[in-house]
Amino acid sequence: MAHGNHMKDGGKPKEAKKTFLRLISYMACDRRLLLVIGFLIIVSLVSSLAGSYMIRPIINDYIIPGDLQGLVRILLILGAVYITGVAAVYIQYRLLNEIGQRTVTRMRIELFGKMERLPITYFDTHQHGDLMSRYTNDIDRISDALTDSLSDMLSSALSLVGIFVLMLYISPVLTLVTLITVPVMFLFARMTVGKSRKYFRAQQESLGHINGYIEEMISGQKVIKVFGHEKQVISGFDVRNEDLKGKSLKAQFYSGLMMPVMQNLNTLNYVIITIAGALLAIFRGFDVGGLAAFLQYSRQFGRPINELASLYNNIQAAFAGAERIFAIMDEAPEMPDAPDAVALNDVKGDVTFSRVFFGYKPGKTILKDVSLHARRGCKIALVGATGAGKTTILNLLPRFFDIWEGEITIDGCPVRSVTRESLRKAMAIVLQDTHLFTGSVRENIRFGRPDATDAEVVEAAKLTAAHSFIKRLPRGYDTLLENDGANLSQGQRQLLNIARAAVADPPILLLDEATSNIDTRSEILIQQGLDKLMEGRTSLIIAHRLSTIRNADLILVLEDGRIVEQGNHRELLQLRGRYYSLNQEQFEAY
Repeated sequence: MAHGNHMKDGGKPKEAKKTFLRLISYMACDRRLLLVIGFLIIVSLVSSLAGSYMIRPIINDYIIPGDLQGLVRILLILGAVYITGVAAVYIQYRLLNEIGQRTVTRMRIELFGKMERLPITYFDTHQHGDLMSRYTNDIDRISDALTDSLSDMLSSALSLVGIFVLMLYISPVLTLVTLITVPVMFLFARMTVGKSRKYFRAQQESLGHINGYIEEMISGQKVIKVFGHEKQVISGFDVRNEDLKGKSLKAQFYSGLMMPVMQNLNTLNYVIITIAGALLAIFRGFDVGGLAAFLQYSRQFGRPINELASLYNNIQAAFAGAERIFAIMDEAPEMPDAPDAVALNDVKGDVTFSRVFFGYKPGKTILKDVSLHARRGCKIALVGATGAGKTTILNLLPRFFDIWEGEITIDGCPVRSVTRESLRKAMAIVLQDTHLFTGSVRENIRFGRPDATDAEVVEAAKLTAAHSFIKRLPRGYDTLLENDGANLSQGQRQLLNIARAAVADPPILLLDEATSNIDTRSEILIQQGLDKLMEGRTSLIIAHRLSTIRNADLILVLEDGRIVEQGNHRELLQLRGRYYSLNQEQFEAY
């Protein structure tokens, strides 16, 4: 995976810099607003520094001489300076919030778009809950960093420089005294930041794992309860929760350690400066106003260091999230169409597999020298034991995966030489595992063809025996489905999936045990509908019950990735081979 490289280096500055620059690139669209924010940061900084420096003339020129009128006038000016700074900060944070939300919105859009371009294998090998965690927790971390931490870090860094320059202007001697504790502060900050960076990254990883585990357990509650695995599931959660707690405690400990230590060092520094300043005032004639202003700056001098250290931890947490998000964005997308790929139009449905070899992992071949020819309108059934390669054949036709060797053609045109979009439009697939989207029954059926009319939706439902149960639903076709159609039976959900394929009206149908979750009565009805649906269309069918494919034009028997027998139902029974054995086993089972 792409993010593996990020994790191995333990947070090298090179990676942090790369991630930072990449995050900033998402804000480039709002560069004008960023310039305005930069100007406002400078205004607020100048207001703060000027307000602190004005203590010197206020004491020296107005309080000590007793000039009340002048004091009132300069205090009004001081108030105007601070009000300007407050206004600048207010507008700055309003604009930052706007830019931050726009930026993470762009990131979500790009992340979701990239997800739609990833190959099927990516989702087969990653926990869905962990992927969801990147959309929520990791994006939230980035949002917090962009709206608060980045501007605060810039402001603190500029404050540090500005305060140091003014301190040097007021008293070079006291400035040298101030610098005594600064190396200690920076060394401690560097050590703490390094530790917290590592644990914040580990925390985000652990959070993704626990979210993945929770998502799995929620979706598998029926299985958990029926097999009595509640205690094991709770135990598994406790292990992951303890792991997250341990990493979070370490991350928060090192993050929280920064502020109190820095404050104590700053207080010690303040005491030393006060003593040194008092001695200078007594023996060297250092002005009282200058001492007061310098003490004000010395107290402020430690604050930017504290803030930089604290904010850096927040930035590191955001970087950890950003690296996980960029890991998805950097994943290799589904193999792009060939540069000279053409659209597959006016498909007749003649499908050919020629000496196809394929495996999901290198070195482990699933399909071995598979050849088949499905003529236009031909109904081909694939049978065999689990793991024989039946579903794999169906996955290769729409190019969910690309073959290793051989060739697959539609109407004589190699599938690799046509665009995936046009290829997949030429077929509809009904899987054994149903999936319905949140929305109405009508919208779920229309998912197969968004421009289908209401009449075509109803016709598709009637064809696949779904119309009768839909009419009995509370609001018929407008009944809302949620949570993958949990308010429907498994058979009803499958009927809607088949209706979705019917409304697409494709020249090629792929049915992966489409009737395995249908009761016997519904199976008879749906088989009649499927027979009508398959008329004039090329159909590849994986059937669990052999009774449903007796009228297939050609039955292919697969074993260990090879076609070991082929023929129609009668021919294969006469062979008394593998198909005959499968048929007898089912007959005896029933």
